[in-house]
Amino acid sequence: MKPLDHSRIPDASGSSAPIISVAGLSKTYASGFQALRRIDLEIRRGEIFALLGPNGAGKTTLISIICGIVNPSTGTVTADGHDIIRDYRPARTKIGLVPQELTTDAFETVWATVNFSRGLFGKPANPAYIESILKDLSLWEKKDTKIMALSGGMKRRVMIAKALSHEPNILFLDEPTAGVDVELRRDMWNMVRKLRENGVTIILTTHYIEEAEEMADRIGVINKGEIVLVEDKHVLMQKLGKKQLTLHLQSPLTALPSGLQSESLQLSPDGTELVYTFDTQSDETGIATLLRRLNEHGIDFKDLRTSESSLEDIFVSLVRGRS
Repeated sequence: MKPLDHSRIPDASGSSAPIISVAGLSKTYASGFQALRRIDLEIRRGEIFALLGPNGAGKTTLISIICGIVNPSTGTVTADGHDIIRDYRPARTKIGLVPQELTTDAFETVWATVNFSRGLFGKPANPAYIESILKDLSLWEKKDTKIMALSGGMKRRVMIAKALSHEPNILFLDEPTAGVDVELRRDMWNMVRKLRENGVTIILTTHYIEEAEEMADRIGVINKGEIVLVEDKHVLMQKLGKKQLTLHLQSPLTALPSGLQSESLQLSPDGTELVYTFDTQSDETGIATLLRRLNEHGIDFKDLRTSESSLEDIFVSLVRGRS
């Protein structure tokens, strides 16, 4: 894919200004349902940002407002310096959106629909660029095929091609891999990495939390219309992650000795395992202390293993904590 020229814009402090700024954003529908509650959020230029949340949390409403599809009730949003209400056209030109729904003209060919999308944004014809997109998405051999004749996975590829047709520097992927095959998922994430290398900012929502764990630079969690947390992925894993040390005992225990009883140390129901849970930020010398105390009580083990919280574990605990 041809590199895009998206220069970094410094702010007064010399760091990169956010490419998307959301301030005091709320949305209440005519029915009275409040989908968003005073959202404040900044997306950094050139990052991959994963927005996670349960169904009905407000993810799609937030994306729709930023993309100019839904009007906010209160608050402001700027995209690459353009207010989405006052400067609608330049703001929207900066953004590509791949929605959850497969909505495109079934009777057009792949080439025609992608080329037409480019023209909608006032971009001059650029067959070489359209060709590069279609090849990157394994659509080149289908360029003259009508959309109605494509499989669901191929239609999803066309939606991505349409979103990229006008060379946006912000790309929203709303549940892009829902219901698609493994091959498309792999191709899509390879493409996302390439776009990010070329300076495109990626914002994605996904139910496949392992994808966010692998791809994202930062994680945002939204629940009941409110931002619960925004954090660098690695910092989040360190702050909220837990580690577990499981010891397989030589001989089963009926109960823990009084000197070992602790909320962080649990005996399995059959008495054959001890599970020690500790914070990933804490000093792991606690393990050495535990092993010494086990030895003092004459408790021997034959094997041990460690495990660590996944992003999914952290997400579930955050959402449950706010329910």
